[in-house]
Amino acid sequence: MCAAVAWPDDSRIAAQKGGAVQGSATWSWIFLGCLIGAFASYVGGVYLIRRFGLRLVVAGALAAAIQLAPLGAPLLLSTDAWTYWDYGRIAAVHGGNPYVQTPSDFPLDPAFPYVGEKWVDTTSVYGPVFTLASEPLALATGDSADAAAWTYKTLAAVAVLAAAALAAYVARGSRAFACAFVGWNPLLAVHFAGGAHNDVWMAGLVVGALALGATGRRQLAGVSWVAAVLIKWIPLVFLPLRALEAHTNRRKVGHLGFAVAAVVLVGIATWRYGWHWLGALGPLVRNANLETSFAIPHRLEEIGLPEWLSFALVAAAFALAYLWLLREAWRGRARLALAAGFLLLATPYLVPWYAVWVVPLAAAEEDRTAQGLALVLCAYMLRQTIPL
Repeated sequence: MCAAVAWPDDSRIAAQKGGAVQGSATWSWIFLGCLIGAFASYVGGVYLIRRFGLRLVVAGALAAAIQLAPLGAPLLLSTDAWTYWDYGRIAAVHGGNPYVQTPSDFPLDPAFPYVGEKWVDTTSVYGPVFTLASEPLALATGDSADAAAWTYKTLAAVAVLAAAALAAYVARGSRAFACAFVGWNPLLAVHFAGGAHNDVWMAGLVVGALALGATGRRQLAGVSWVAAVLIKWIPLVFLPLRALEAHTNRRKVGHLGFAVAAVVLVGIATWRYGWHWLGALGPLVRNANLETSFAIPHRLEEIGLPEWLSFALVAAAFALAYLWLLREAWRGRARLALAAGFLLLATPYLVPWYAVWVVPLAAAEEDRTAQGLALVLCAYMLRQTIPL
């Protein structure tokens, strides 16, 4: 139903050129009602698996059905996939540098009318591994906005399923539960197979690094960590925790693989984009300063706290929480999912697809506290971005 209500001509659910919002809110309310129903079914489903168990093959089949269903819809709720397309075309088609030039520098490009309004004058905020991957995708999709959207949607759907499979592989208890915890999540389905966001590329590589480490392929795990960091910087929060855990448990780590991958990927990125790719964080920080209405600092401002005090309280809380996580890691348990969850609570720019930072890790680590936090965050963000 969520996929179907995006198709009517007067629906606001399908992404529109430039991020415009036009049409009837009726379809949006139907969409929200269906999404709430799907999420309630999801929570009930994973509870029943926890209580009674389930065959892994059944969990995997349902995960595939849920995560692939939004491929039957147009691009949902966000124009970010078209922004990826434009940045890729800046480099691959125009020979430009997306870390120096913006979509507005190429106003006649077929991707430009589709880019979200707040991104038209912004250089790329994504790491060089993602930008390098977006270049051949831009060439493959040509001038077709639909082809670009469905290409990124398909890749995101496959990445969620890969994250579900990897989480099930890493989990030592109920693998069916781990698979379902990720793969049955309708919020992930709507914003990845539906919205095509690239955060799942990063999340999949992080869970992949855990899986490779668990099988003793330490050097490849190091490569996966580097690739994840060079898509988005979020895994840098996890690495100190993993390092302390490894030290305590006397577990060998893939320093050579990490170092070689870092040198190679940084070298390729610098050859292609100069050192300008290092500035990708700048636009992202400026965008974060805008806040989103669902972010906890913004909620604190709504109850009357000054902006500076809201930020200070949240930053202090995250710092204390991270110190506790460091102590946990020093004791031999790196709780990466909780680190991701605390980061989501602290960030001033909170959007629903960021849930993929925490959900696969919570499943893989079998951390019930992190799983509870992940479910609360997902439920809290269900309404966000739906144009009512």
